[in-house]
Amino acid sequence: MKIIFFEVPQEEQDFFKKTLAEHEVICYEEKLNEENISLAKEAEVISIFVNSVINPGIIDSLLNLKFITTRSTGFDHVDVKYCETKGIKVSNVPAYGSYTVAEFAFGLVLNLSRKIAFANAKIRVGNDFSIKDLCGFDLVGKNIGIIGTGKIGKNVIKIAKGFGMNVLAYDLYPDLNFAKEHNFEYKSLDEVLSSSDVITLHAPYTKENHHLINKEKISLMKRGVYLVNTARGELVDTDALVWALNEGIIAGAGLDVLEGERELKEEIEILASGEKSSRVSDYKTLLEDRALIEMPNVIVTPHIAFYSKEAEGEIIKTTVENIKSFVSQNPINLLK
Repeated sequence: MKIIFFEVPQEEQDFFKKTLAEHEVICYEEKLNEENISLAKEAEVISIFVNSVINPGIIDSLLNLKFITTRSTGFDHVDVKYCETKGIKVSNVPAYGSYTVAEFAFGLVLNLSRKIAFANAKIRVGNDFSIKDLCGFDLVGKNIGIIGTGKIGKNVIKIAKGFGMNVLAYDLYPDLNFAKEHNFEYKSLDEVLSSSDVITLHAPYTKENHHLINKEKISLMKRGVYLVNTARGELVDTDALVWALNEGIIAGAGLDVLEGERELKEEIEILASGEKSSRVSDYKTLLEDRALIEMPNVIVTPHIAFYSKEAEGEIIKTTVENIKSFVSQNPINLLK
């Protein structure tokens, strides 16, 4: 079977080739898109990561394609419904990095509460050792709002409890036994937003929760609240977030994800190469993303909350299992 991997770092390629040695395996570091679709022309199986957007145009171009495995939990970059009409199976990595992402999210909380990154920048860029503008706040006794209490959200709750924080949580499907065990309450979304000193997002992205955090919801928040997002950029209305930061409603934000981040990365790549872009993008969102990056009270990281040695190992292992199970006609982790 011809299996083609995209977005695979050089150092990981040999592992896939060795563990799937009975198949023809080709690996590319670049993402799959309509411009390089010829690389996957004969593929029966493709493996991708989050920057490869698999739309109907790409699917229609891959006439031999039978199976797609994305090396991520989120799968909004794959048109699963269209794949289904073509008889193409799709799988993901349903659980990895639940500790990894939770730890990173809390790293952002700590950076915001104690201005660690800002303090480092003052010294690194300006040789400024003064403590002016560096007064932070204690987490103990503060209210933290957890939006989404899946595996990652639950781990954030455990960490927050270790810091002596009061946990308020929102989830469409509350785990009341977990809440009782860890001594916190589920509230409505509006109650969580209006009562929290820190809000952190851990909900999956769906069409229904697009812009879950918008101007109306931000207006409910305490003035001076801090927002952390390690889930999906599209959960937050970028225009509303920029407005709230400028107005001082949100005092600071830690963002590992941005709305339209794929387009932003593509624009940066194009500018770096000196080429001209002919794509039509939501340039308003791209400009607002750039504005967020420049704000001193905003920490932006390049979607790396998942990225640890342990999580990478789990992703690689599960991806190989997904492929082998499909080949043996007993596919696991299928999406619908």
